[in-house]
Amino acid sequence: MNRFTRTLAALLAAGCALAAHLQAHAQTPATAAPGWPAKPIRLVVTFPPGGSSDAVVRMLVPRLSEKLGQQVVVDNRPGAGGNIGLDIVAKAPADGYTLGVGAAGALAANSSLYAKMPFDVPKDFRPVAMLAGIPFVLIGNPALGLKTQKEVVALAKAQPARLSIAHGGNGTAMHLSAALFNQMAETKVVEVPYKGSGPAALDVLANQVPLAVVDLTSALPHIKAGKVVAYAVTSPQRLPTLPDVPTVSEAGLTGYDSTGWFGVVAPAGTPPAIVARLNAEINAALNDPAIQAAMRNVGVEPAPSTAEAFDAYIKSETVKWAKVIKTANIKLD
Repeated sequence: MNRFTRTLAALLAAGCALAAHLQAHAQTPATAAPGWPAKPIRLVVTFPPGGSSDAVVRMLVPRLSEKLGQQVVVDNRPGAGGNIGLDIVAKAPADGYTLGVGAAGALAANSSLYAKMPFDVPKDFRPVAMLAGIPFVLIGNPALGLKTQKEVVALAKAQPARLSIAHGGNGTAMHLSAALFNQMAETKVVEVPYKGSGPAALDVLANQVPLAVVDLTSALPHIKAGKVVAYAVTSPQRLPTLPDVPTVSEAGLTGYDSTGWFGVVAPAGTPPAIVARLNAEINAALNDPAIQAAMRNVGVEPAPSTAEAFDAYIKSETVKWAKVIKTANIKLD
């Protein structure tokens, strides 16, 4: 069990225990859904092609197609923070032939960010399986002369107008990570939206903005080259790729936890036997050492889980980010 999954399991111990009890008395995955699938399965992915999240999905699809005996077809439908793609899934027949891959935004935060949503997550979806966690990292330009997160916070309090922090765009998990940082540190660092982690990291590199919260994939090459300073990672545990970089919590903001994540959902009403079969096959793929290595190579952490644990995690994240969004007064049209 990887570090991200251990955190999830600790948070949702009761749900996991119940799921284990149910699985112990369930049919095997091969016989749990007789007759399904009898035709190709459409997997609506709420990310554009080419990113790390899309790459993870495409790592898993050949394995799932082989094990399920039918082709799993990726249909990229990005936009509106994931709402466009998941709306398609919410309105699809609950027969196991249309599934969605959504992230923390659409599944947990958007209900607090948008005045009007095209779907209701608890009512319209059945969680199937978590896929991965996406760690973020707080970075800065060396010209700041700051070596630790505590020094960043001290400067932000002493000279509140001096610092700004870039993030991957309004309403993104990186934006919420920056807002949570400001709230817990009791600072007023100016939050600057960019069109993704890559441009934000490059502007820190060029000293156009002093700080940024970006995904690990965008920052790691610059950190390894010593061109930017990594102050802390936003995940609950240190990362294998940055073992010497503390977590935000370890570095002084005790209890801070902001990890991006994404997983598979099905339309509400999808038969439990189909959900169980999908969950079993997805987890088997996520536990494959070769797939785990490939996922970590693109900056994400495998996070196999039960369907029940994923459901509980979505609910807990929804409550958590609703508080952060309300406090920061973040709204999207």
